[in-house]
Amino acid sequence: MKKLQKIPYHIAIIMDGNGRWATKRGLPRNYGHKEGINAIERIVLACLNFDIKYCSFFAFSTENWKRSSDEINGIFDLIREYLLKEDNIFLKNQIKVESIGVLEPFPKDLVEALVDLKEKTKNFNKLTVVFALNYGGRDDIVRAVNKFLNENKKDITEKEFLLALDTKDIPEPDIVLRTSGEMRISNFMLYQMAYSELFFPKIYWPDFNEKHLYKILKKYQKRNRRFGGIK
Repeated sequence: MKKLQKIPYHIAIIMDGNGRWATKRGLPRNYGHKEGINAIERIVLACLNFDIKYCSFFAFSTENWKRSSDEINGIFDLIREYLLKEDNIFLKNQIKVESIGVLEPFPKDLVEALVDLKEKTKNFNKLTVVFALNYGGRDDIVRAVNKFLNENKKDITEKEFLLALDTKDIPEPDIVLRTSGEMRISNFMLYQMAYSELFFPKIYWPDFNEKHLYKILKKYQKRNRRFGGIK
């Protein structure tokens, strides 16, 4: 692959199409989620290759609780199994793991496994992978507002507001991409993506790989990011 000149610092991914990928093949929806985890590993390693410093994955939204209990429990089982792998790619490749969202509703052992992995990887700096779990952009904003209300604060600056969000220690995404061709942002990082470059590849997430990401990065080279100004 040709070397790229302009590398995004942070890409955020809405991993769409797992269920449809499985249904098209006559397989249970959770098989698609399992293959989606394999795609996460491919893209995490690709981010290392491209020297991207932050990659966020929209893994479970505040709206995903509307799905069937079988599908939700299946997703939890996959996440739990993945976090507990002794040979996981985060430890092997010195990748820092972070999370955003409200973890309390999740099974206790799953949360403990995530907290343990975050602790083990906290000093790594090659790449930071952020999992959005029980996360919603609106919920993030409302919780930030409530923090200020509880502290009786008024006249909040943008900087103060950003520091009250779940992503306070995470740079705003340069790229937000959603697989499957659906052209929606579905309540993901609503405040943070004000000036993100948006991409909507038509491929389902389980099939997404380094070549697809490279094509998006090539298109990103041609984007003129003016942030409201003139260049």
